[in-house]
Amino acid sequence: MPADLFHPTFWLLLAFAGAVFTLAGFVKGVIGLGLPTIAMGLLSLHMAPAQAAALLVVPSFISNVWQLLGQGGLAALLRRLWPLLAGVCVGTWLGAGWLTGGATRWAGAALGLALIAYALVGLLLKPWRLPPGWERVLSPLVGLATGLVTAATGVFVIPAVPYLQALGLEKEALVQALGVSFLVSTLALAATLGGGGALPLPVLAASLAALLPTLGGMAVGQWLRRRTRPERFKRWFFLGLLALGAWLLARAVV
Repeated sequence: MPADLFHPTFWLLLAFAGAVFTLAGFVKGVIGLGLPTIAMGLLSLHMAPAQAAALLVVPSFISNVWQLLGQGGLAALLRRLWPLLAGVCVGTWLGAGWLTGGATRWAGAALGLALIAYALVGLLLKPWRLPPGWERVLSPLVGLATGLVTAATGVFVIPAVPYLQALGLEKEALVQALGVSFLVSTLALAATLGGGGALPLPVLAASLAALLPTLGGMAVGQWLRRRTRPERFKRWFFLGLLALGAWLLARAVV
């Protein structure tokens, strides 16, 4: 983003980023997820994926902490999910440098593919239940794959979200599990970005400024969530992600 406060482009990008984080927070408030996917996808239309991921750090961290506040059963959930969470950390560490390595075009293509994959899973995959006994084997592998995708794209929903949805958790427990997964992924991504020099103080300040529109959108989304059926909203969410991912992929490869 331009650093010149008197440059018109700076204010246009600032307004665009504010609108993006408001929308992303709103979607997260309604369905319990969507902040990183929407923010990364839309911000990457006008900046490098590494810059978009850096702006995402503070809003993602605080919004997921907010999502976890006031809910019981967190200790039991952590005991169940720790292999998945450990795998996320290891995978993100193994992929350190992919997002900040300067290959912006390929990072954009990877982000587009991740959004397309997530949208198709959400639109086409019917609800399914993981067979008993498989969770212990698959959790670290799914976490590792999620960490690698996070390191490459800044998005931490594939394959963790479909996997968590297949565990048969109750509605609020699932929202809590998603929050825990996203929180750990955010911390792992922040460590990777910091190690790659992508989180200097001015960028952290900009990420902190993005927190206000994020929380505002999330509050409105949570209010709507208690008064409507999120399932109908999800279909439009996935269709939008599909179109956005296709655009990012086409722009990167053409």
